[in-house]
Amino acid sequence: MAGALGQVRRLAEETPARRDRHVDLLRAIAIGAVVIGHWLAVHVTYDGGLTGGNALDLVSWAVPLTWLFQVMPVFFLVGGYANAASLASHRARGGDSAAWALRRTDRLLRPTTTLLAVLTAAALSARALGAGADLVGIGVWMAAIPLWFLVAYLAVVVLTPMTHALHRRHGLAVPVVLTVLVGLGDAARLLDWAPAVGEANFLLAWLAVHQLGFAWQDGRLPARPRVGWSLAAVGLAVLVLLTVLGPYPLGMVGQNTSPPTLALLALALTQTGLALASHGPASRWLRRLRPWTVVVGINSVIMTLFLWHMTAAVLGALVLYPTGVLPDPPAGTPLWLVLRLPWLAALAVILLVLVAVFGPVERRSGPSPAAGARAGTAAGLLTCAGMAAVLGGILAIAIAGPGDHGLTGMPPAALAGYFAGAATLRLTRARFRRAPS
Repeated sequence: MAGALGQVRRLAEETPARRDRHVDLLRAIAIGAVVIGHWLAVHVTYDGGLTGGNALDLVSWAVPLTWLFQVMPVFFLVGGYANAASLASHRARGGDSAAWALRRTDRLLRPTTTLLAVLTAAALSARALGAGADLVGIGVWMAAIPLWFLVAYLAVVVLTPMTHALHRRHGLAVPVVLTVLVGLGDAARLLDWAPAVGEANFLLAWLAVHQLGFAWQDGRLPARPRVGWSLAAVGLAVLVLLTVLGPYPLGMVGQNTSPPTLALLALALTQTGLALASHGPASRWLRRLRPWTVVVGINSVIMTLFLWHMTAAVLGALVLYPTGVLPDPPAGTPLWLVLRLPWLAALAVILLVLVAVFGPVERRSGPSPAAGARAGTAAGLLTCAGMAAVLGGILAIAIAGPGDHGLTGMPPAALAGYFAGAATLRLTRARFRRAPS
């Protein structure tokens, strides 16, 4: 632990002056809000057996709070900024798209592979000890909830060379067109013309937000207060019109994310404006070593925090409720609200332990193309095949839902496909010298 803290401090002290520290702060805030929001939304009861649900389905007054805790658009916004900067630098040094994708996805896939491997081992152990298939399926499903957003983010990262080329040519017209397409998908679903068309919004909406990050990175969306506050005001006004006065649900968790809607994009525009408006003060504050070191520390294990936070909730439920340490009063009651605090504290402790155990997997760099490397045709084809298998596997696991999916609690073909794809990418990366991820 001391070594990790020392490494974080060295990274903070050695940060290049040109790095936009505000981007890293926003990424840390976004993941922190997602973690806390998910933990608050989990409602567990125990009556001879554990059952769980979404507190938002039972506590209607909490639904507006999702406007504060649904900050995943911020993650895609800063992802677009960082991916644009990384890709531009890689290409300026003569690198190709396949090598960049291999390099950029390495840190995403290492902790994901670890999570799925541990969930597989835990599910097999639980079944061997007599746990029922449905119980194992529910536990694995809850722990794997973060994969929903990971598959979308991986997809936009893989598509970045193409979408960034579109941005360089057409600028802000690209997210405008994507927004129109999201609106058409909403109409097809809400009016029951062709509901399946709306499923495309799972990709189109997040691509639109990612494109805004491109525009921020190259200055087409300047980080000035006047621009930021104007965008935030427009986004908030549209959000109110669509939800309070219009046909869209008020909730920003589940209701407007499965699939993403125009209402979510309005929230994303609001958050983009706030990000731009706060850039100056936040950047000045982050010149101080102490807050910047905290931000660096969080970002060094950001995927571990995100991927394991629902596992912490599963473990917390197994420890706290069957033992009677925490009672399970009806959701929304005063006692339930008070007990949210020890629930959050317990899960935070569990997550810290999980991060201490699995965080080094994310921090450790493996074989990866150097900045400016070229993969070539053969490695490019292997990269495409491996990434397709990884995305297909994660998607199939994410949409499977709770239930009896075999010994591992996950569809066997999906799990095998993921591990095959991850192994293909790992072997392809092994062709390159060891480089920072």
